[in-house]
Amino acid sequence: MARTHFIFLLLLALLSKTSASSSSLPSREQENDRIKALPGQPKVTFSQYSGYVNVNESHGRSLFYWLTESNSPHTKPLLLWLNGGPGCSSVAYGASEEIGPFRINKTGSNLFLNKFSWNKDANLLFLESPVGVGFSYTNTSSDLKNFGDEQTAQDNLIFLIKWLSRFPQYKYRDFYIAGESYAGHYVPQLAKKIHDYNKAFSKPIINLKGFMVTNKKGLSSSNLKIWVTFMINQRSLFIKVGNAVTDNEYDSIGTVAYWWTHAIISDKTYKSILKNCNFTAEKVSDDCDRAVNYAMNHEFGDIDQYSIYTPTCVASKQKKTGFLRMKNTLLRRRRSGYDPCTESYAEKYYNRLDVQRAMHANVTGIRYKWTACSDVLIRNWKDSDKTMLPVYKELAAAGLRIWVFSGDTDSVVPVTATRFSLSHLNLPVKTPWYPWYSGNQVGGWTEVYKGLTFATVRGAGHEVPLFEPKRALILFKSFLAGKELPKSY
Repeated sequence: MARTHFIFLLLLALLSKTSASSSSLPSREQENDRIKALPGQPKVTFSQYSGYVNVNESHGRSLFYWLTESNSPHTKPLLLWLNGGPGCSSVAYGASEEIGPFRINKTGSNLFLNKFSWNKDANLLFLESPVGVGFSYTNTSSDLKNFGDEQTAQDNLIFLIKWLSRFPQYKYRDFYIAGESYAGHYVPQLAKKIHDYNKAFSKPIINLKGFMVTNKKGLSSSNLKIWVTFMINQRSLFIKVGNAVTDNEYDSIGTVAYWWTHAIISDKTYKSILKNCNFTAEKVSDDCDRAVNYAMNHEFGDIDQYSIYTPTCVASKQKKTGFLRMKNTLLRRRRSGYDPCTESYAEKYYNRLDVQRAMHANVTGIRYKWTACSDVLIRNWKDSDKTMLPVYKELAAAGLRIWVFSGDTDSVVPVTATRFSLSHLNLPVKTPWYPWYSGNQVGGWTEVYKGLTFATVRGAGHEVPLFEPKRALILFKSFLAGKELPKSY
């Protein structure tokens, strides 16, 4: 309690300090963070900023951000995007694969425009959090072994307070948070911290309007074993990177149901998992562990578990195994518009020194390469709430706009997992289940509850805006407008 009180007083002190100096210092800091142009970038008419915000002076913890403004920045809301993992980069995924204005070509040499970028409708703030992710760093190595949900939420709140002192034009602006995967923890936890913080002021400093959580490819296939081990340690039996991680027990039940109903596992294995796995147990039994591992290692096959109907990244497999298997797979993915190798392009691009200089990144000379996800954080995550459902209830009752959406071809934290979890909120239904439309096609299905909207995105995998960018943008526009998804075309 005393520690929380101290942090709150510190934030109040920061706020009073920045209010007094907002007329001069923030403008200089903004200009220092301005990106003139990124290497290989096409011409654009919007402004970009990136840099560091120190969230703990004594430990030397600094979080890296990237702001891509709208063409009408003064009239658009601010959206903070968080990726999950825990330990994965919002620059790698949210900015470079999903909702950001740029895409990276396969050689990592040039950028091209994303015509479905969300910065047409909002100013986008991408945050690499916690420290140890991407370019964010700490001068205290023990931090990397002691992070968890609570410290991440606290650092993210301090980041926002200090960032708003650098960009005071965004104070009192309509503010939203969006994220996916393990950000199913980050987003509501940060929203609650902001909600509690705002209670101290007659006029909220951070004008939080609502949040939305969805799915994200959290880890590459090479990290799969590490992630499984992590989630078992966290008393959740399955890979939990995808459609918003919500509740360990119900997510687990829903995940196994998805595997079986989508013919990924056999009847025998399905029954074995249900028989041997206690989804509420403090410790995973050996029999349960064997059943789950058998499913993953012998029955899943060589598929992209984040998008079960699309090709895997053959190019990355060639690099690792030496097999020459390009053939029809690359042709199929090009025709579909989905490139499963985009993560590798980001790692090429953001490790370039000229890119880092342009983004004011890696200013301390971090001794390791920039990667999309951090193995160190995954191995050492300390605290992880078993369920987010009480937080959803509290924030819904406070009047926040909450949307949860799921791509329906993800087997990692699938749509069934999210539906099992949300059903235990027992919220009254306002608008019963119906198909929503994108053009003349069904874009997905949705149900509107009192305090929360749930939507699926048809044909989308773990990263909804990557697989179905047009449908994701329709969903985002509806969310901002506070309107239900279109019932017809």
